[in-house]
Amino acid sequence: MKALLVIFDGLGDRPVKQLGYKTPLQVAEKPNLDKLSVTGIKGIMDTIAPGVRPGSAPAHLAIFGYDPYKYYTGRGIFEALGMGLDIREGDVVFRFNFATVDEEMRVVDRRAGRIKRYTEDLAEALNTIEIPGVELIFKEAVEHRGVLVLRGEGLSWKVSDVDPGKTGFKVKMCKPLDGSLEALRTAEIVNKVVAESYRVLKDHWVNKDRISRGLPPANIILPRGASISTKVKGFKERYKLRAYCVAGGTLYKGVAKFVGMEVLNVPGATGTYGTDYDAKVHAAVRALKDGDFVYLHFKPTDLAGEDGDFRRKVDIIQRIDKALEPILSLEDTLVVITADHSTPCSIKTHSADPVPIMICGEEVRRDGVKGFDEISAARGGLGRIRGLHLMPILLDLMNLTEKYGA
Repeated sequence: MKALLVIFDGLGDRPVKQLGYKTPLQVAEKPNLDKLSVTGIKGIMDTIAPGVRPGSAPAHLAIFGYDPYKYYTGRGIFEALGMGLDIREGDVVFRFNFATVDEEMRVVDRRAGRIKRYTEDLAEALNTIEIPGVELIFKEAVEHRGVLVLRGEGLSWKVSDVDPGKTGFKVKMCKPLDGSLEALRTAEIVNKVVAESYRVLKDHWVNKDRISRGLPPANIILPRGASISTKVKGFKERYKLRAYCVAGGTLYKGVAKFVGMEVLNVPGATGTYGTDYDAKVHAAVRALKDGDFVYLHFKPTDLAGEDGDFRRKVDIIQRIDKALEPILSLEDTLVVITADHSTPCSIKTHSADPVPIMICGEEVRRDGVKGFDEISAARGGLGRIRGLHLMPILLDLMNLTEKYGA
């Protein structure tokens, strides 16, 4: 028995007045998900715990069976892994934004006008910065985003962000979050890096060009989300499963790599509204021939929720449903459909609302609940579970668990 885990990012929602007080998932026409629903068991899932608003990375860790309160240190490490950086145990990793500040270090634009071009040139310039006793690695990501790696002895990830989170405020000083000398030293290094980044970037040709065109310069970096690289037992060692990942966003690829999945490069898988749904589904189906477990991730449902665009969310659900048709013919495979968190269009961010989940397969108990949405799933035989419960349930259905006790 194999398993296909399909995650619609941010799928869960709240009733929308314009949709007759139904959720986008309730309104969407989804014949393939409806067909699947009669072959399995439904429920709702708190990916972290009831009442906890999940971040995407800790939610995924929980779904994969890794307690986020133990293994999650911050988002930076997953972004770095997803970008293909060589991350070593003990490295301290930050996410950062290219941002715009004035001469008084007051933040004018946290995203430097969502800069899209020549950030690789800015990262190259940043990589000339030298701080005694530590190796610095800067790498640009999508648009204004990037990753900073600190490598060396005596470092700690227990330090604060410098990003004030709002425009009009000065860049914060990085501070230690515990009383250790390592945290104090790391905070001092980060403050030096931020100051040096302004020195290096303020007169860079990319920014001179942007200023000449009336665009905000990317004249500083704002590190945040410090995290540390640690080794964990991967899927192969922990579950005896060869696992593959099909995703577009670097965060999701990074979490998959962290837990030992092999990330497949799928042309057209962008993690944006323009992602190629069909290509991703076909890649996942092919991966099941060699692998035991395949994780298939779709990001656009979350993007629509964050944009507050409930009609677009309905449309995306319908497009993904259409693309999922090939999975209806899978044999000897458990198919799991769920989400990492809810992203209600009304609040445009993550919420603690539980997500719907269904597990389908020939030998799965059928609960008689037809259809798949937040309300129907709540009436299903699976009940209400936590994210950490999913992998043990799947392993048992795959007949891979051992009896407890005599």
